[in-house]
Amino acid sequence: MSAKPRRHILAETPESLAPWLAEAGEPAFRGKQIFEWVYRRRAESFEAMSNLPKLLRDRLAEAFEIYTSSIARRADSSDGTIKLLLAWPDGATSECVMIPDGDRRTVCIGSQVGCPVGCRFCASGIDGVERNLTAGQIVEQVMRVEQICRDVDRVPDETTLHQLSNIVMMGSGEPLANYQHVMAAVRILNAPWGLHIGARKITISTVGLPKQIRKLAEEGLQVNLALSAHAPNDALRRELIPWAEQIGLAELVAACRHYFEKTGREITFEYILLAGVNDRAEHAEQLAKLVKQLRCNVNLIRYNPVSPLPFGRPTSDATTRFQAILRKSGVNAHVRKSRGMDIDAACGQLRRKAQAESVVTPAARVPNDGE
Repeated sequence: MSAKPRRHILAETPESLAPWLAEAGEPAFRGKQIFEWVYRRRAESFEAMSNLPKLLRDRLAEAFEIYTSSIARRADSSDGTIKLLLAWPDGATSECVMIPDGDRRTVCIGSQVGCPVGCRFCASGIDGVERNLTAGQIVEQVMRVEQICRDVDRVPDETTLHQLSNIVMMGSGEPLANYQHVMAAVRILNAPWGLHIGARKITISTVGLPKQIRKLAEEGLQVNLALSAHAPNDALRRELIPWAEQIGLAELVAACRHYFEKTGREITFEYILLAGVNDRAEHAEQLAKLVKQLRCNVNLIRYNPVSPLPFGRPTSDATTRFQAILRKSGVNAHVRKSRGMDIDAACGQLRRKAQAESVVTPAARVPNDGE
């Protein structure tokens, strides 16, 4: 008989762990101790949990695992951005990125292996979606990035709670298409016994699933919602985003308005500027009319070219003109700083490069152009 698969402790909660502890004849307070070791003291093995009885540590090691991934690649940018390619036990890989900005450190994580949306300009969806990431795997991405931050700062494990300031689910995949696991992960990341990252420091980015947006509004969480718009009208959006064939911008704006009314959280419209495609003056004017229908702000993102896709990066002047039109119309518009361009930081690029090279060797490192 094959051994029973071990459970991922990073997917567990005090409530889900309690029956196992009771069956093992352990008092309920052991759960608090276990999570304290995992999320505060960053234990990487159950054996390290020194205030637990030896028999319990052995039983935990038989029934659970803490980290299930290996770091297949690490890419360091000259601007401080660090990207990790994680390899999972089934051979699947996914990316996560740490983006520094002054005192802030944002971690960008994915929700799926690959992406089902298939945006024409994005590397993540070129090969479609393989599977959903589990709640534990979503949390593990954050923990892996946090480990890297500690290594960079040479910080002892017990010094601080965490080195990350914000979490954005803007990596590979459509978070709201993996709703159950994403919500479970968000609650673990937010929980006082978990990573204890404030809900207002967590952003979920979606290409737009109205039913799930409305469901998210009822979760009682103060997470930020970002809509990947990328076009100011339905015709152009359908050319860029296949899923837009089924869902129009009017329906999405209505769902986003509902989210704001229920949570009080302003929506962010994410808009990737593609040279000569969606960055003209008329596009800015149309976008201004669209977003002024609700409380929101606009993040403009200059495209990071992806080979072999036929889209280009707009010039700084074109980007500034686009932003100026929005601001003149009263729209709160910002240009997001491009980071990690020397390490293929756009979603899915490092994963595709590793697949092309058939590289799965743990801890392979990609130097930046200056190394």
